[in-house]
Amino acid sequence: MTQTIRDSSWAPSVAAAPLVPALAVRSPSPRLAFSVQVAGILFFSVLTAAASQVSVPLPFTPVPFTLQPVVVLLAGASLGARAGLASQLLYLAAGLAGAPVFAASPWLPPGVARLLGPTGGYLLGYPLAAWLTGLLAERGYDRRYLRSVLAMAAGLAVIFTWGVAWLAFAATPFKQAVGLPLALRTGLYPFLPLDLLKVLAASAILPGIWRLVGRELTSNE
Repeated sequence: MTQTIRDSSWAPSVAAAPLVPALAVRSPSPRLAFSVQVAGILFFSVLTAAASQVSVPLPFTPVPFTLQPVVVLLAGASLGARAGLASQLLYLAAGLAGAPVFAASPWLPPGVARLLGPTGGYLLGYPLAAWLTGLLAERGYDRRYLRSVLAMAAGLAVIFTWGVAWLAFAATPFKQAVGLPLALRTGLYPFLPLDLLKVLAASAILPGIWRLVGRELTSNE
């Protein structure tokens, strides 16, 4: 039965798996293993929504400061590429359905209009950032601190690339496309130092957990 779990396409061996898939591999039944994966996706989707509620509007930019990017990166590092991607697609789907999961804003509407507005690129970058961070985690980048920093920095780069490009060129429904120089000044430079500090802090979480439970998870594989 355990071998069946290991042979499935969504639950690789512990030696190559991020944390949540590794826990799924060690589950005693395929049903429980699947439940672990689904619970991880739901958890990080809800956590991303919760992080949006910790937001600080800034007077010089439509982009608020939130804790969401670091949660997105942790989702990818913990779940792996496909499940990390799924967690953020689920988050966006909830927002598109009208659930209050996007950061509070005095001028940006909820729902589909939020994705079309000036901050839509950051939100659209979340699934790809989680996927890339998860892909690197599947290659062992979640096991050591410096490699974890690289994986999360790569994911953060995806978020900023999509966010700044959208703010610069594509936020036309609200007539707020501002061009690249202003987009960099209002959508990248004010946020980058603190987000890099968050990455440096968050990058220690998965290696720390692996040091605590890694031997138990990989024993008798």
